[in-house]
Amino acid sequence: MAWYRTWFGTPYYKLLYGHRDEDDAEAWVRAILRRSEVGPGATVLDMACGRGRHARWFAEAGCRVTGIDLSKESIAEARSEVPSAQFAVHDIRVPFATAAFDLVVCLFTSLGYFEDEDDDRKALAAAFSATRPGGRFVLDFMNSVRVLKELVPMECVLAGGVRFTIARSTEGGMVVKRIMAEDESGRHHFEERVSALDPDRLVQLVHEAGFVVLDLTDGPEPAPFDPQRSERLVIWAQRPMA
Repeated sequence: MAWYRTWFGTPYYKLLYGHRDEDDAEAWVRAILRRSEVGPGATVLDMACGRGRHARWFAEAGCRVTGIDLSKESIAEARSEVPSAQFAVHDIRVPFATAAFDLVVCLFTSLGYFEDEDDDRKALAAAFSATRPGGRFVLDFMNSVRVLKELVPMECVLAGGVRFTIARSTEGGMVVKRIMAEDESGRHHFEERVSALDPDRLVQLVHEAGFVVLDLTDGPEPAPFDPQRSERLVIWAQRPMA
């Protein structure tokens, strides 16, 4: 079974990435809404929404939010935590709607999980399909150039009484994390595999999906993207009116 079908729904995933807190999500959402010129009443699709961390703040801003994710566990928690939004268990590679959303977002490196690049194309095509003409698309991805240059081979993290040992490597163009979680119940093994998509290639794929790329930044604020220094690659795009 693909790693992303099991890992995201576990309590260990939530513990390991707990530093991605609500304040962080709020800052991202506020910056996205401001830069995309989207206001209350706008329709927003959060692709690979996880537990609804960003959906919460889109809803707080008065947007009509729909979140989709492959993890049943994550969607169940999102529904509980953000009752004002709509959520569905759905594969982002499969079209979800047609020209229905003013803003579509895919945040926190939620693309590139597939070894076949055609799957990434399908996800971007689904994003294009869901965006209304003139609507905006925001894609947040790791800066693969910097990640590959500064890859930390081994790391130990303590969180919530769990000891995580994380081994990182590259295999066939993928950044691979092998994660061992140790607690009183024993040792549990997980894996993450994300394609190290080159920034230029990712921009090209967004363009090929039909979007017009408006800007590239490092994170949600308007700091220009620098492949050697930026931590994140955020692609700001728009579906043409015709």
